[in-house]
Amino acid sequence: MKVKIKNLVYLLITLIVVQTFTACKDYLNVEYLVDDQRDVQDVFESMDYSKQWLAGVYSHLRNRDNWDVCTKEQNANQFNFISDDMYYTDREKEGDKVFGQLASYRIYRAGQYTEQFLQEQWQQCYIGIRDASIYIHNIDQLVNGDNIREGMNAEQLAQYIKETKAEARFLRAYYYWELLRKYGPIPILPDEGVNFTDSYEELSIPRSRYDVCAEYIASELALAAIDLPRRSERTNREVCKPTKGAALAARAKVYLFAASPQYNGNTSEYASKLINYDGTPLIDPEYKEERWAKAAAAAKEVMDLGDYNLYTVPKRQTSSGNMKGSQGSLLAFDYYRYPKTIEPGAKIVSDGKNGWMLQQVTVPGYSDQNFPQGWADIDPEESYRQLFDGSLTAYSNPELIFTRGYGSEMDNLSLHQMPRSLGGWNCHGLTMKMYDAYYMADGSDFYRYKEGIDDKGNSYFYSDPNAVVPDYAKGYTQSKTSRNFDYYSKWAPLTPDVSLQNANREPRFYASVAYNGSIWENEGSSINDNKRYAQVFTYRDGGDGKDASGFYYWTGIGIRKYYNPSDWSGSRISKAEPAIRYAEVLLTYAEALNELTGTYTIPTYDGTGTITVSRNQAEISKGLRPVRVRAGLKDFTDDYFADKNEMRKRIKREWQIEFMGEAHRYYDLRRWKDAEREEAMPVWGYNMDMTSTQKDLWHIPHEISNVPAIFAEKMYLWPILQDELRKDRKLTQNPGWKTFDE
Repeated sequence: MKVKIKNLVYLLITLIVVQTFTACKDYLNVEYLVDDQRDVQDVFESMDYSKQWLAGVYSHLRNRDNWDVCTKEQNANQFNFISDDMYYTDREKEGDKVFGQLASYRIYRAGQYTEQFLQEQWQQCYIGIRDASIYIHNIDQLVNGDNIREGMNAEQLAQYIKETKAEARFLRAYYYWELLRKYGPIPILPDEGVNFTDSYEELSIPRSRYDVCAEYIASELALAAIDLPRRSERTNREVCKPTKGAALAARAKVYLFAASPQYNGNTSEYASKLINYDGTPLIDPEYKEERWAKAAAAAKEVMDLGDYNLYTVPKRQTSSGNMKGSQGSLLAFDYYRYPKTIEPGAKIVSDGKNGWMLQQVTVPGYSDQNFPQGWADIDPEESYRQLFDGSLTAYSNPELIFTRGYGSEMDNLSLHQMPRSLGGWNCHGLTMKMYDAYYMADGSDFYRYKEGIDDKGNSYFYSDPNAVVPDYAKGYTQSKTSRNFDYYSKWAPLTPDVSLQNANREPRFYASVAYNGSIWENEGSSINDNKRYAQVFTYRDGGDGKDASGFYYWTGIGIRKYYNPSDWSGSRISKAEPAIRYAEVLLTYAEALNELTGTYTIPTYDGTGTITVSRNQAEISKGLRPVRVRAGLKDFTDDYFADKNEMRKRIKREWQIEFMGEAHRYYDLRRWKDAEREEAMPVWGYNMDMTSTQKDLWHIPHEISNVPAIFAEKMYLWPILQDELRKDRKLTQNPGWKTFDE
């Protein structure tokens, strides 16, 4: 007797009309295959129907609630914005607080969201898990169908089945991972499915312990990796499909989180409250160093594939054209779009005339070495900028390991970031803490960025708004009204009338931060239009300041990352979402190795060999040096490598800077158990009440008092929707949140 597909419906999921999808563009609907009561054999003996089914499995990955890197819109994933690095200002009206699931930044920072907020992901992921399992268990029936029109012989058909089954297995594991990262321990559903006619009591499935969830997901990703193709075997049309490298990189991420303090040896009172329905703990309180070894070995397997590299662009010896301007006006500079590469390692020194200047410094072992050992042949700023601004297609990006593809969720980031004077919304900004975290060009700390010890004895970096301002930072670049353009050579890449607090920062700063007075190239305007190279100030009395109509940057600091000069309001350059990129694998390797005290031999993902890992300086450097050199920074010195605690602190900072705006910070602070310190710090910025005639006062740090800085322990994990708790009586709520009967 044939088994109906409806008898395979999984727990906690109701049948709804699924949003439709293909790998990147076409959209398909598979629920009619269920609702028409088609049986398993009919669906999976058909190439057409089975392809549509797999497309449906993919569809939930692109559901707005499942995007990682995206703008915040109704029902979109907002975890890119609700930590301590970025913010948004466009949901502050009273009515917007209940607009779908989109709330104000203040609500999230105050912990005032409820069990109903941002919950579509739970349902979407479990539907994807259900559909993936049905595919995995039934696609073998395709050999019984009539597939002649596909032009496949038996061998090709067997390969197709094996590969697509691996895709479904990857997607199922990835959906589990999305849930695990957000909610903590989750129910792992029976692989073969359950009968929907069973009672709720019979269908109830408890949460599995975190380490059990992580091992299951990692093992599924390893199985998928065995049969998935390499990156080079994918075509341009298959760029959104998982590869062997994507499965192994996701596996490394799963192991990294499992090794981190939140879930490895966490004996806090909060952890003790995270329990199953029978009172058993959902977090193993025992610290296991081997978990770090597994994370390091998993990252090393991605590195050993040799399929990925950090993206770089060649060094430019000269600018592409001459400076143009008359009567001191700031018009078109070819330099702004194609400047000469700014040499890393510069220092700020006295100019001998009671002033200051940049002094270029040759850094032995770096200035004279090509990438990845040095930066002699690369442009660090442009290399980082082009990763995110749409200059690269997903297929041509050697650093991109996995992506959901293109979509308005990504493209609208730049629209929200752009100044109002250029047709943008002027509402995505950076906190002063994030601004201060970027290094100086010589690798030293910005003057406000200090090191401290918290009440638990942990060493950390923090931004000190009361720090003494060094003499150089009290000044400004040459005024454009002076008709003296020495700022071009003296303070490049800064432009006229800009505070020297922005001078001599590392290249990622200039590729990511829209400081007061920065240039916004605008290829949507005529070459003779002043907007072509618009210098944008955010003083109160300017068109993009607090007095202007519409939104403004609360801190006075905007975001340049993801912006392309062609991103004007009527047309934006498509950008591929960087769900996983190679820099993440490298930092995972470095972080995991740094935590080891012993030597471990870990089996490879396919069981054919082993990988031996230990805390070795040369190996840690293999993870850190390429990332820092691409950013124009030296590797860390031996004394830092010798101290595990010092290295940990600096590796965390590297994650913070390198992955700003990539939905990492919220989760990283939680896995490190640093959120209770970092997210409780006041939000600081510049004084947006000051006008252009009060620019010295504008540049004095100012607490953004209307943004609460509160962290409650319950904010470590997202609450589970109360309706799900009502349906599954073995499902427990995360500590501090309400259950269905409260």
